[in-house]
Amino acid sequence: MSDLTDLYQAVILDHNKRPRNRGKLPQATRVASGDNPTCGDNCTVYLKMEGEKIGEISFEGSGCAISQASASLMTTQLQGKTLAEAESEFDEFKNIVTTGEEPADFSEVAAFAGVHAFPARIKCATLSWHAAIDALNKPDQPVEN
Repeated sequence: MSDLTDLYQAVILDHNKRPRNRGKLPQATRVASGDNPTCGDNCTVYLKMEGEKIGEISFEGSGCAISQASASLMTTQLQGKTLAEAESEFDEFKNIVTTGEEPADFSEVAAFAGVHAFPARIKCATLSWHAAIDALNKPDQPVEN
């Protein structure tokens, strides 16, 4: 079990130190932001839609390692997804961080299973996901640069 815990910690540290899809997406058509004043986290998610699917996704923000790693991982998980698929991914992620239950198939999202033991960190882990779902529910519009 210790090896698995070490692997999960490595996944979170890697996404925190080398975040994927970080930065403003200049051609974004949807954007939404979220704040977690308890921890000081903030996150803005940018989407470029291709029809009903997320063509490109990125984030900007600051905060604790959990929030930043989760935002990075979220972008890799939601790329190419529809709203319904993204909501399903978020439901699975939310279940993982609130219950500690790991998914049947190994994936990087399982690294966040330990968050359930720290209830205050659940908001950190889900912040970017909430922003992404909010952005998906908005109509396409030009995003100011």
